[in-house]
Amino acid sequence: MRSPAAVRWRWARGGAGVVALGLAACGGSPPPAMPAPRPAPREAMAAPVPSIPPAPPMVLPTEAAQATLARQMRLAADSAADQQVLEALAAAHPDDEPGGAPGGGPNWDIDVESFSGHDRVQFYLDFFQGRARDRFAIWLGRMSRYEPLIRERLQREGLPGDLLYLALIESGFSNQAVSRARAVGMWQFMQGTARGYGLRVDRWVDERRDPIRATDAAARFLADLTRRFGSHYLAAAAYNAGGGKISRGLRRIGPGGGDEEEDEEEGFSDADFFRLYDTRHIRRETKDYVPKLIAAARIAKEPHKYGFDPVPEPPLEPMDSLVVTSMTGLDVLARLADTTTEALRAMNPHLLRGTTAPTGRTIVRLPVGRGTTVAQRYAELPASERVTYVMHRVRKGETLGGIARRYRLTTTTLVEANPALRKRKALRIGQELVIPTSGAFRFDAVVATRPAPAARPAPTAGRRTHTVRPGDTLSSIGRRYGVSVAELKKANNLSGTSIKAGTRLRIPA
Repeated sequence: MRSPAAVRWRWARGGAGVVALGLAACGGSPPPAMPAPRPAPREAMAAPVPSIPPAPPMVLPTEAAQATLARQMRLAADSAADQQVLEALAAAHPDDEPGGAPGGGPNWDIDVESFSGHDRVQFYLDFFQGRARDRFAIWLGRMSRYEPLIRERLQREGLPGDLLYLALIESGFSNQAVSRARAVGMWQFMQGTARGYGLRVDRWVDERRDPIRATDAAARFLADLTRRFGSHYLAAAAYNAGGGKISRGLRRIGPGGGDEEEDEEEGFSDADFFRLYDTRHIRRETKDYVPKLIAAARIAKEPHKYGFDPVPEPPLEPMDSLVVTSMTGLDVLARLADTTTEALRAMNPHLLRGTTAPTGRTIVRLPVGRGTTVAQRYAELPASERVTYVMHRVRKGETLGGIARRYRLTTTTLVEANPALRKRKALRIGQELVIPTSGAFRFDAVVATRPAPAARPAPTAGRRTHTVRPGDTLSSIGRRYGVSVAELKKANNLSGTSIKAGTRLRIPA
């Protein structure tokens, strides 16, 4: 197995910039819009599973578990509120009455002043100050967390930093945002576009939810669109509608404003977006996209002028990262990093199942300064101890409660490990469930997603081995093969009598 690589992620306002890893691009189930069930105590998640005993007695949640539940409920409530206002924003259509342009303003690196008098801009200024005021204030506070990262990355592509306000109208700067069209993350990437720009989207990892990787992809996407159309506003419209739709519309109106066909897209400007606006060549959603951007930018740049007093969130902190090439539980990595599983989950919103992918390279974010230590500890960790999640395939007649009892879990823990169950608790035959375990794999319903066993010397003539099963002890194994405990310990370099399920023991002659 390749040794994991430790990579340092750092950025700061005006600093050196974000290091982005160009991995091969792989979603999973989107997060629910309702409060998450109460998770089981962390001790229950990590406890070994020696057999399949009856359900354990009910355990009252620890203070840490209560804090985790509270955070998850706040996150779920935030996501639901974000989605409600974002859908209202998408559905809001202005009247045809003209409005006035706000006077004055700070310095801009996109042309806001020339188009502030457009009636659609005034409509969305009123919308953000009225119907969406409470949520928009939260988005402005959330913006401060990501603004240094986004501005720096955009400017590295030669783009205006004020294009960061696209993320304001796309998602309210939420990594958990999911649209009705299944666009995901802060930058609302569709799956095909995300993969085209190197983001991994599969059932284990969805890098559209990773603010660093998604921002890198969005900056490159916007740079390509700007070079294609020569206008930031046409690039923004193409970000919403697709480059082909905007190209066809521009060919119809032509550089001179006529209705003749043109073969070239050169020579267009921001003003051409508003000429295209007055045609039937683009949809209403795309027509309103740039006015939304201008209105959101005006308020975000001068919030107090428009009656907003946002509470800024602290900027995203620098992080280290680990590149993992086999399936590993976040609880295992949290233990190696001397942090909590909940903290590591918050740092890795792109990991959908609480574990890295069984195959390929997976980036895991770690607290700053821990990368080298975790890489060393990880390299020394046997493969059989890296996974605390296995998969269960639902069979006919099984219930959620029955599966939970079988694996000595609470139903709450099982639902927490499988977000799709929060909305729909009815099981389907053949459905695969993530089962938090201790890394023991002696379950007949587990599918083959377990890591390869640790390397061992090539067998020699007459050598026997035994794979430890749940419930085995050195004494019972010794009786089975007619050897003493002392001989077993010596043959396997064991200092104590504790053994783990899945371990392969040498049996002395």
